[in-house]
Amino acid sequence: MRKAFATSTSGNMDSFTLLDAIGLLGVLLLLIAYGLTVGGRIDPLKPAALLLNLLGAIGILISLLGAFNLSALVIETAWAVIAIGGLARWWWQRGKQGS
Repeated sequence: MRKAFATSTSGNMDSFTLLDAIGLLGVLLLLIAYGLTVGGRIDPLKPAALLLNLLGAIGILISLLGAFNLSALVIETAWAVIAIGGLARWWWQRGKQGS
């Protein structure tokens, strides 16, 4: 019988690893960012949303060290690069406004 926290990270369906927890935290951060953005609570172009997205993507990427998945690697790398680009754009525009 499978346990509630079954995972295939190590091939053992009865283990829940630190990498699993980091990956789930990453998913939670992405869902929070998405929910707050769609709900109009945060601006998707401001650091709060961008950092939530970046940290979420990093968490999922770290979890892939335990159970590699090429599709997840591609989407989360893209997600992180886009978030970094957004943060760089925000930083650059902030500097221009201060000049």
